[in-house]
Amino acid sequence: MLLQKAARPTELLFFCPSIATNPLVTVNKPTPAIVSQSAVRRLPLYALLLMCLAYVLAGFVGRNAWKTEDIATLGYIADLAQGQAAWNSPSALGSTTDSLAFLPYWLGAGMLLLEPWGVAADFAVRIPYMLLLVIAMVATWYGTYYLARSPKAQPVAFAFGGEAKPKDYARALADGGLLAFISCLGLAQLSHETTPALAQLSFSALYFFAIAALPYRRNLSMAAAIVAQFGLTLSGAPALALLFGLGSAVIHYLDRSASASLTNHNTQHKLQILTLVISTLVAALLAASLNLWRWKVVSPNSISNELNDFSQLILWFTWPAWPMALWTLWKWRSHLFTRNISRHLAWPSFIVGVILLATWATDSSDRTLLLALPALAPLAAFALPTIRGQVSALIDWFTLLFFTGCGIIIWVVWFAMLTGIPPQPATNVMRLAPGFNYTVSIMAFLLALVASAAWAYLVRWRVGRHRSVIWKSLALPAGGATLCWVLLMTLWLPLLDYTQSYQPLIKQVKEIVNTTECIQTHQLPQDIEAALRWYGKYDLQKESENSDCKWMLARSEPHHIAPMNISPQHWQSIQWVKHPADSKKSLWILRRNSL
Repeated sequence: MLLQKAARPTELLFFCPSIATNPLVTVNKPTPAIVSQSAVRRLPLYALLLMCLAYVLAGFVGRNAWKTEDIATLGYIADLAQGQAAWNSPSALGSTTDSLAFLPYWLGAGMLLLEPWGVAADFAVRIPYMLLLVIAMVATWYGTYYLARSPKAQPVAFAFGGEAKPKDYARALADGGLLAFISCLGLAQLSHETTPALAQLSFSALYFFAIAALPYRRNLSMAAAIVAQFGLTLSGAPALALLFGLGSAVIHYLDRSASASLTNHNTQHKLQILTLVISTLVAALLAASLNLWRWKVVSPNSISNELNDFSQLILWFTWPAWPMALWTLWKWRSHLFTRNISRHLAWPSFIVGVILLATWATDSSDRTLLLALPALAPLAAFALPTIRGQVSALIDWFTLLFFTGCGIIIWVVWFAMLTGIPPQPATNVMRLAPGFNYTVSIMAFLLALVASAAWAYLVRWRVGRHRSVIWKSLALPAGGATLCWVLLMTLWLPLLDYTQSYQPLIKQVKEIVNTTECIQTHQLPQDIEAALRWYGKYDLQKESENSDCKWMLARSEPHHIAPMNISPQHWQSIQWVKHPADSKKSLWILRRNSL
């Protein structure tokens, strides 16, 4: 009983004063982590792999590309694969992309050129993006593992032994870090889109791992850091690569425990810092040579409104990791605000702080905030050894009610789409998606049943009697997030494809214009052009007086009037078509007048 009640080194000294004079017993520096060996049982590997597999595949398999960035990326990739754009300047129909990213488009175009295993083109493009998400997950796990191996991250040493062993403790926290990463609500959609944001997420996670593991895996970490810096630079985030590189060099310099772990610590420590600085400068020069440096900072119109939107974004996007991360910073505050920094707190805190500032200062706030999740997850994981029973129970009950309620709503709406009962959800679906007809997929239905059964088993395990493990508080959030994402990508996928893709709009165009005829475009958004070329198989050409195309597709003017800057002597307005679920996504079909 004395071993279980002893919570701090000072208490151990009070009960066992001989420890202070015993040279065979070492008392750790005060730390809030109190963990026994029985509490660091690993999450079963098969369960963790199945959860990750379900999370990755759902959203990449079986759906169309969705509006705006997702489908626009396919346009850039198609241009590269078909030789209509230079590989050092990705473009869609000759218009250079604003994302200033190269590597994500190179990966997708490379898969199109390889044509692997005869799979569909849109799925082939998604293969490297699936691998990028897997890399982000693996890097988050190993980054958390090596941070937990840090000497200052270790739990309290008990008087008579029984505290968690360093490797077992690190594995348990790594499991918790990956669960925290998966459970973040903002990760689901953006991590399954074929956009540069996913590449940036992957390389941010890789750089986070590189610095976390640097004291233990020197060669591998330096190679990962260099790859991550160039990957970030070529994925459209050279400024973050620069900040990460300089910040990591400073943190590595201030971390005395890292230098002490090296055999020839002075020389090797300085060499590692020099390598980080040089690779950062080389990546910056590469960005300058490719003209990737662009000022993307925007000034807010209203500080109060921007602050309100910023706060709401953080609250839901990073839930449930952010309250646990704040708890970590509070409980470990004596280790954070000190001259001799603690890598397990300083490194992820630095990344999260930089990303939060970038999120506030840029207009793509959600895609920028996405990059903070690999570093926010370990901060949430380090709260696990300090959470007591009542707080853990509160998290479990809230998570259970929230995700179970969401799952029930998804099933009820699916049943309403299928049968019209209950009538109110069916009416809401028809109002939001007029003309939608639901078609049943037996495979999707079976997968949804399996996911729901797995959730029920997880809930039963969590509320049942079992030995306490420190990652248990994040098992339900990660399982619930995976459940809802799988249900959405199975039961609701036809509805989401109907409302979020351009297939309904393309279907209306095909009823009038034959796909074998060439079409001129007039000020069409790039995402609509990409959808017409990718899914409609249209031969689109830029507007030209020398063109002999019979048809033209033009952007609608306000109030859906025909384009006024097109000569009525040459073109006749035939029909205005719009997306059934989004009237803003519309265009005019015009036909050339006979001479």
